[in-house]
Amino acid sequence: MLSGTFSARAYAFFDTLLWVAGLNLLWIAFTLVGAGVLGAGPATAAAQIVVRRRVAGDGAPLLRGFTSAYFRNFARANLLSVPVMAVTAALLLNWNYFAGSGGIFAQSTAAAVLVAAIFLAGAVCYLFPLYARYELPLPQYLLMSSRFAVRHLAGTVILLFVSAAVVYASSWIPGLVPFFSIGAWLYLTGWLCDRFFTANDQSVAIAGGTAAGGALPGASTA
Repeated sequence: MLSGTFSARAYAFFDTLLWVAGLNLLWIAFTLVGAGVLGAGPATAAAQIVVRRRVAGDGAPLLRGFTSAYFRNFARANLLSVPVMAVTAALLLNWNYFAGSGGIFAQSTAAAVLVAAIFLAGAVCYLFPLYARYELPLPQYLLMSSRFAVRHLAGTVILLFVSAAVVYASSWIPGLVPFFSIGAWLYLTGWLCDRFFTANDQSVAIAGGTAAGGALPGASTA
């Protein structure tokens, strides 16, 4: 019995590892299909949709599910991701400018930009898992992911820690990037967000729709 349980767990682990590697390669390939900037958003949306399906126990082929989700959400995911990329670029440019300048004002501004960047990173961790789970007007995704990041700080800290760990591991072992890093980040954040959203929905339902976490209405897009 123990041997059988161990074998089953080992099989599940290596099956997930192989699936994550496939997800990583698909994300890179389809991001390149969209010329980078226009491919990253749809690829991330498709990745979170297939992650949510896998977490739910759907054993559909990864390639078919990813490809279908990518092209079906191409325009909408770009409308969601391009403004986020623009804000990220603006924060990066401002931080580089002020961090390299002297004086209290410049350093204070650099610190404020860094805080804003950390907040944005926390919100972005929720953004596409939210997109994969709920059908909302596009502006609502940015609003709800920001609200969720603030109201569920423990979950946000966990997501940021996972993100930092993946970045650190990738910088330490660069060979992980083309095979596992992106897929691992997408899978882990998607898996965690699915549980955070489920817990939030349950708390809202128990409280009759007035829970402090706020309801996340809408049907699943997956």
